[in-house]
Amino acid sequence: MSLSPKRRRFGRIGAAVAGAAGLALSLAVAPPAAADTPPADSVSSDNVEHVAHLPKPEGLESTNSDLAFTGDYAIGGNYNGFVVYDISEPEEPEVVSTVLCPGGQGDVSVSGDLLYYSVDYPRESADCGAAQSSPADADAFEGIRVFDISDKENPQYVAAVPTACGSHTNSLVQGEETDYIYVSSYSPSERYPNCQPPHDQLSVIEVPKDAPEDANLASEPVVFPDGGNHDQDNLLLPTQGCHDITVWSEKDIAAGACMGDGVIFDISDPLQPEVIETVRDENFAFWHSATFTNKGDGVIFTDELGGGGAPTCTAEIGGERGADAIFKLKVKEGKGDKPTRAHLKFRSYYKIDRHQGDEQNCVAHNGSLIPVKGKNYFVQSWYQGGVSIIDFNNLKKPKEIGFFDADNRVDEDVEVNTNTWSTYYYNGYIYSSDISRGFDVLKVDDKRLKRAEDVEFDEFNPQNQPQY
Repeated sequence: MSLSPKRRRFGRIGAAVAGAAGLALSLAVAPPAAADTPPADSVSSDNVEHVAHLPKPEGLESTNSDLAFTGDYAIGGNYNGFVVYDISEPEEPEVVSTVLCPGGQGDVSVSGDLLYYSVDYPRESADCGAAQSSPADADAFEGIRVFDISDKENPQYVAAVPTACGSHTNSLVQGEETDYIYVSSYSPSERYPNCQPPHDQLSVIEVPKDAPEDANLASEPVVFPDGGNHDQDNLLLPTQGCHDITVWSEKDIAAGACMGDGVIFDISDPLQPEVIETVRDENFAFWHSATFTNKGDGVIFTDELGGGGAPTCTAEIGGERGADAIFKLKVKEGKGDKPTRAHLKFRSYYKIDRHQGDEQNCVAHNGSLIPVKGKNYFVQSWYQGGVSIIDFNNLKKPKEIGFFDADNRVDEDVEVNTNTWSTYYYNGYIYSSDISRGFDVLKVDDKRLKRAEDVEFDEFNPQNQPQY
């Protein structure tokens, strides 16, 4: 998330646009060389090896954000656009293309030949070269951009769909003929014509796969009709819609991290997701993201205490704030007129125990399951706290079994701090999007995780969770 939202600052403007009228696109290919040497001050457990690194390409010097995967490619979001990486040789990744299209956030999801990209900082128009605007401008564009990435060397910009309050994150519900994109956003204000309070809603975009240029806003369901959590002490922000959603399409459910609330949705009607369970926690300041267990009998929720801009991995903060909260989940599928029901029960907290000092920006952030059949292993980013691999097969007793910290300097002034936004396991390797440094590849050698090497995905969106 990184709480420097559109209301507070804007991403830097990319290179001048070259292209035809309409949805103009700017491409700049400047492939940096891969390096397999870890940073000099890195530390790691014996079972994790840093095998490759790519710095940010020219033009994408802004903040790196999320990752999505398709075939032999990783797509890296950036506040100025996105990067297509060739990971067919994971220990020698290469930049295939970069797309300069500023708009902030850069959350990405991929569906076949289509890429969906979140725009959360207002632009004067939907064009990739449009100048920054203001949320007070009723004609400014924020929302979802749609790209055709069938040619990885030459992605094409095919559609733009504006949404209320922009798109901070997007989550994908895939169908055979139609994709549905759940757009999460927040920070409403009476001053913003396109982002009016209370904003207790989601935006659902419908994309016909054979005609993505016809992508449209299909519904705006109010998911908190009675309002969400506004009264709890120490909330970073009250519930105003959701921050992020992880869908499990096979089970017709989703887990939502909604600022002041953790929720379970029934998504059997993808255009009208319905909250069927809500939990709160006095130790949580900002419900940030969610991941189901392998069998769907539990959920990990993350708390982004400090909004991604504060040192929270300290002895003073302790192990129950800025942490993961692990819940047991029971879902009873509805039949006939009976609705689907869900129940969450708290089991434990998990937080890295490597204290980072008073200057180190560290908090729970994006991660994914490692696909070991029937087991629960989780790899996760902790900003400047690095990457952690967690065994939570016992929901009451999670424990770290591996880690990588690209920079363990704590209080030193450094030109580029390591700061991992998202870390995911994909087809035998761990990939990390570092906010400042670029793209890292890790290899884990642990007998508990060996069976994951037999799992190969054609596509992976961490917020669209498959069953392994």
